[in-house]
Amino acid sequence: MSEAVVSTRIRLARNLKEYSFPVRLSADQAREIVDKVGQALRDCGIKFHRIDLGAIPDTIRVSMIERHLVSPDFINEQDGRAVFLSDDNTASIMVNEEDHIRLQVILDGFELTKAFTMADQLDNILSKKLNFAFHERLGYLTQCPTNLGTGMRASVMLHLPALQMSDAVNRIGANLSKLGLTMRGLYGESSKPAGAFFQLSNQVTLGISEKAAIDNLQNITTQLIAQEMRARENLLNKIEIQDQIHRALGVLKTARLMDHSEAMRLLSLVRLGVSAKLFETLSTDSIDKLTVEIQPASIMTRFGDDMSPRDRDIKRASILRERFA
Repeated sequence: MSEAVVSTRIRLARNLKEYSFPVRLSADQAREIVDKVGQALRDCGIKFHRIDLGAIPDTIRVSMIERHLVSPDFINEQDGRAVFLSDDNTASIMVNEEDHIRLQVILDGFELTKAFTMADQLDNILSKKLNFAFHERLGYLTQCPTNLGTGMRASVMLHLPALQMSDAVNRIGANLSKLGLTMRGLYGESSKPAGAFFQLSNQVTLGISEKAAIDNLQNITTQLIAQEMRARENLLNKIEIQDQIHRALGVLKTARLMDHSEAMRLLSLVRLGVSAKLFETLSTDSIDKLTVEIQPASIMTRFGDDMSPRDRDIKRASILRERFA
């Protein structure tokens, strides 16, 4: 399963009953909510690190998106917004994005049940300290009606190079909505695929239990993986595809300039080769870590905020040469 599934995420949307939705909050009220969430975590004995968005540079904010710790929409405004991160970054709590609380757990691999159990436990702990807005018929109340009910978005990050190369992804994506699912790009809603990485998640949150939503996602993902693996068998028998994969590794080993788009395309090909056991000294885990490390803001966070796009391309190529030497 790990050959096609990169990671699993469970996200829960919650709001505090005594406050308006974030779109109508005053700055003081937003800061009050941040403090209340922080106090609730401390009272529960849960160790999270608080990061106020207005207190960190733009590059760090964007790098948090690249690591899937926060959403792109979350960093559009900084005042009255904060994120609480666990020490290992598997759990994060965005405060005052579209909802007061966006609690998420991200795990490597295909771990829907485990990720939901962790998120549900944290949700239950917080609910004892915070008064969540809940309606007997509508479930958890959220700013956007599409999140009413469970308030849960379960998703898996998939690597589907064979289905993309065979032009099957668009057809599959169009049919998924009939099954209550949606397929998006690397960073979720409105983002484009990069390097054949896609997010598959549930669409329906009202009138369905968390278990039913997770079971549906689990079943469809399993079927999608099976289609991908069959498509890989057909593709990898072609000398032209093998040539593309080996050329990709050659470029990664030698290039002096590498923009982000090209790096993701080449890493996707090499990851396909790794899963086909063409490169015994490489692993999919190492490739997955590299796809985050070579993101623009992640490079700038490590090597300097004042880097130009060309400087980043030079540093990205250097990182890749070193890793694939």
